Amino acid sequence: MTHTPLLDKVDSPADVRALAQADLHQLAAELRAETIEAVSQTGGHLGAGLGVVELTVALHHVFDTPKDILIWDVGHQAYPHKILTGRRSRIRTLRQGGGLSGFTKRAESEYDPFGAAHAATSISAALGFCVARDREGRDNSVVAVIGDGSMSAGMAYEAMNNAAESTKQLTVVLNDNDMSIAPPVGGMSAYMARLVSGGGYQQLRKVGKSMARAFPKPLQEAARKAEEFARGMVTGGTFFEELGFYYVGPIDGHDLDALVPVLKNARSIKDRPVLVHVVTQKGKGYAPAEKAADKYHGVQKFNVVTGEQSKGSGGPPSYTKVFAAELIKQAEKDDKIVAITAAMDSGTGLDMFAKRFPDRMFDVGIAEQHAVTFAAGLAADGMKPFAAIYSTFLQRGYDQVVHDVAIQRLPVRFAIDRAGLVGADGPTHAGSFDVGYMGALPGMVVMAAADEAELARMVATAVAIDDRPSAFRYPRGEGTGVAIPDVAEPLEIGKGRIVREGNAVAILSFGTRLAESLRAADLLAVRGYTATVADARFAKPLDLDLVLRLAREHECLITVEEGSVGGFGAFVLHALAEHGALDRGLKIRTLTLPDVFQDQDKPEAMYAQAGLDADGILRAALSALGVDNASAAGRRA
Repeated sequence: MTHTPLLDKVDSPADVRALAQADLHQLAAELRAETIEAVSQTGGHLGAGLGVVELTVALHHVFDTPKDILIWDVGHQAYPHKILTGRRSRIRTLRQGGGLSGFTKRAESEYDPFGAAHAATSISAALGFCVARDREGRDNSVVAVIGDGSMSAGMAYEAMNNAAESTKQLTVVLNDNDMSIAPPVGGMSAYMARLVSGGGYQQLRKVGKSMARAFPKPLQEAARKAEEFARGMVTGGTFFEELGFYYVGPIDGHDLDALVPVLKNARSIKDRPVLVHVVTQKGKGYAPAEKAADKYHGVQKFNVVTGEQSKGSGGPPSYTKVFAAELIKQAEKDDKIVAITAAMDSGTGLDMFAKRFPDRMFDVGIAEQHAVTFAAGLAADGMKPFAAIYSTFLQRGYDQVVHDVAIQRLPVRFAIDRAGLVGADGPTHAGSFDVGYMGALPGMVVMAAADEAELARMVATAVAIDDRPSAFRYPRGEGTGVAIPDVAEPLEIGKGRIVREGNAVAILSFGTRLAESLRAADLLAVRGYTATVADARFAKPLDLDLVLRLAREHECLITVEEGSVGGFGAFVLHALAEHGALDRGLKIRTLTLPDVFQDQDKPEAMYAQAGLDADGILRAALSALGVDNASAAGRRA
């Protein structure tokens, strides 16, 4: 067990503020050790949190949270923050059912004023808090901590562009942990940061400005530009100055003796927004994470001493790897195939594609809108782009999917990873809505793979679709273990398949709930009801012949999908209503994800809660048949 005598005395940020600055070094060391120990037991995001330990300590030492608003961009940086804000006793429940969220969450703590799990939201949200504060005449500080790649997202710049016109008191901390902006830092840069944020330098600037007002107008402007250019030459902040921010930095984000006075100075600046540029190292203080920051961004449970992470089950390959492997096969045959991702090369499997075709893979950063329109431009000029984007992140580029892709019928192929429930990542990362929002678009082909062999065939199908956009969805995690064909043949567009024949109940599955649908059919058989099980394959275009046949030949029809209300089941109901099939007394149930945002838990528990496991499908079928589950045994079809 980690020895943490100083951290043991911290129940809230007030205790951090009561410490002498000299004690903050020890607190940071203990906080880092506690973070490592906790995540080793729970798994989760490690590297980003280790990189902001000193920054977290400094922020809570300087600012009067929760009166002062502290917003973390992409809440996976916030594990140390959770420990310091009264949640240490529960930190080993991270990402577990009934436990702490892996991200900031308003319902969890007053120290989480704004929930965040997607990138680049912090400055916009902070600006909202600033304007509300200013209108009510309060004087609290508002701080947004943005970083870990979030500054590649356009939304951050949209907010900064608006900030200078909307408020005079906002602090943005740019946590630059990949050297994408900053030059090397050291004692001189820390000294300069303290200098330009301090009252003496600010007063000198004010004196200079007042003197400049006596100059003719052209000279006033020249003096202003000269001063900002000179400071920009030293600090690199000219760009942020042009956006209306007072720029401070870069500063070593692990140097508490530099951080604390700079943050105090920034807090006192009340005539314009401030950007404090800190440079940190992902995984700081834990050697395995420092050596492989990408591999320790998100981790399984691990051995603290060796850094070795728990291995998987050694079962079938993940759907992500199946997609990547098949895309590589297709690209070896067709040099027009290119791949695009938005800062998720390893998460989408495109790191494998990049190794094979480095000049045909494009990581555009956290910029889904750009990724989609970039893909549209490629498609318009004859290329075959595959945009591999998590379902929950594709939402950020939906306008571009509509306007730049669908309206123009451009053959962009959307590989929608993390479709459906995602276990420990919870509602912010669950791919719940893509069937509905993609299926609403005229001309869009929407597919869902029932297993890894089907996924390989859907990749091949997408390659062959050259007259309109297409999308295929697949979940996080391992496949079912079926054999993957050496040569994946394209599917016939809009055609499903019958997997098992029966006569009482029809179960029509869309996606990877097919295996549970087959188990439900087995349970029905025990109770005397035979079931037809079908794999829809396509939500759009829908296999109308299959749907009408199932409706005509069975007493009840159950649709099953790992998506929200308004998706596949809604499309089936619409088709049945249009063709009068509902007028013949068909009993129908549409099984979807529940109309709530499900909190994180083990996947099997989440499926059971949603009614999308075999037992849930069985209950729905028996209900449609008008049979009580307990008395169903012995009945015959």
